[in-house]
Amino acid sequence: MKIGFYPGCSLTGSSREYNESVVAIAKVLDIELTEINDWNCCGATAAHSMNEELSMSLPARIMAMAEKQGLTEVVVPCAACYNRLKVTQHDLKDETKRKRVSEILQLPYDGSIEIINVLQMLEKYGAENIKAKVTQPFAHKVACYYGCLLVRPHSILQFDRVEDPQSMDELIKVVGGTTIDWAFKTECCGGGFSVSRTDLVAKLSGNILEDAADRGAEALIVACPMCQSNLDMRRGAINKVIERPSDIPVIYITQAIGLALGIDAKELGLKRHFVTVEL
Repeated sequence: MKIGFYPGCSLTGSSREYNESVVAIAKVLDIELTEINDWNCCGATAAHSMNEELSMSLPARIMAMAEKQGLTEVVVPCAACYNRLKVTQHDLKDETKRKRVSEILQLPYDGSIEIINVLQMLEKYGAENIKAKVTQPFAHKVACYYGCLLVRPHSILQFDRVEDPQSMDELIKVVGGTTIDWAFKTECCGGGFSVSRTDLVAKLSGNILEDAADRGAEALIVACPMCQSNLDMRRGAINKVIERPSDIPVIYITQAIGLALGIDAKELGLKRHFVTVEL
């Protein structure tokens, strides 16, 4: 199965481990990822709050380049990038906006490409294949954390249940894991305030980690580089806020599945985390 692939900035920089795990499990599942030629930043997180034309033009160029390449479907693992591309695709159904963006880009854009997130890719092309290829069941009790951007705005994304999503939970169960029912599944971790307001990130992320720990989770499972970064890299600040040490690792859904498929931890990037991963 051949599918387009947009890694975005995070997966080629601060979240290399996410990229490594996506590529590793795709190989095992016989999914051929074709990277979009000459892709650019999607504009997350600031462009859409600064300049409307820029906020549409950046994601539109990515999709226009994918169309030019002959791709019909593109997986976008980063939740922020996925959100920006889907929202832009929705906004550019407006003919006036679409024409204006095409003029700016000097590229044709018709909005025909299907944009999917990593959970949709795994559901669509890997669920049965994953189950058949499990060699080391992921026998852990975990909290699946979706964050804000995978499910909101629901009117545009039309993905999963907005308050109690289940797609990640179901994938974890396929590989032998147990998921908890908890209160912070779609709460905000602080998002783009990781640098400017670390105090807010520590408070919001602390609430998430505390609830998961209180319910017996051994790890948090995520599909967003920003969420992973806030919950993992900011652990020192978080521990000061919650006034107790928290050592729950935060790993990507692709890493959890990769472990179950018998892929080496180093190949999955599990050695790159700030909080040690021992699962």
